[in-house]
Amino acid sequence: MRVQHFTDELWASVEDIYKEILAHPFVGGLTDGSLDQEAFRFYVVQDAHYLREYARALSLLAARAPHEDDLVMFCKHATGAIEVERSLHEGFFSDFGMTRADVEATSVAPTNLAYTSYLLRTCYSGSFAEGLGAVLPCYWIYWEVGKALIERGSPDPLYRRWIDTYGGEEFGAIVSDVLALTTRIADGLGPADRSAALHHFGVTSRYEWMFWDMAYRQEEWPV
Repeated sequence: MRVQHFTDELWASVEDIYKEILAHPFVGGLTDGSLDQEAFRFYVVQDAHYLREYARALSLLAARAPHEDDLVMFCKHATGAIEVERSLHEGFFSDFGMTRADVEATSVAPTNLAYTSYLLRTCYSGSFAEGLGAVLPCYWIYWEVGKALIERGSPDPLYRRWIDTYGGEEFGAIVSDVLALTTRIADGLGPADRSAALHHFGVTSRYEWMFWDMAYRQEEWPV
């Protein structure tokens, strides 16, 4: 009989959210090629803003890491997030005819600001377990979505390039390392920390759905 891990409990708590993400018209539009390219451009620009703040959250989490190896891992991941953000400028943004100045001049959308603010606050003021719970959906759900999208494919070469980035083996290895860490620390968590990590994991999983929806609607500040 398979041993149940904390990661099983985490995933079970958001499985319905994950299914809603896969059913979202933005995600469906990536695979059937029907997604408006303006919505995709909006998404990539907002993702660049997000990755910079996500890197800061990972740096805060690294500072709270219980072991040096964990500290090193999250520092590397923070660096990797910045490198991905910069690569967007050399890849997708050049396809869109956008400069770095164009991206910087674009406002951070309300949902994006709310999501990254939540991540930063949790990683700054919460325990290591709370911060880990908060950052984990961006790793895990993106990987699962990427794998599902690779299976579906896309007739659009632009969208296929994006899918290959997040569903590939290299990103999968990164996610596996974070999940292994989650399993390792779970046995040492008290009920309060375990419950808090589960709560933050649920909140940011919802933000993951909201991020797709934000891009699909090309969300703007209402006033």
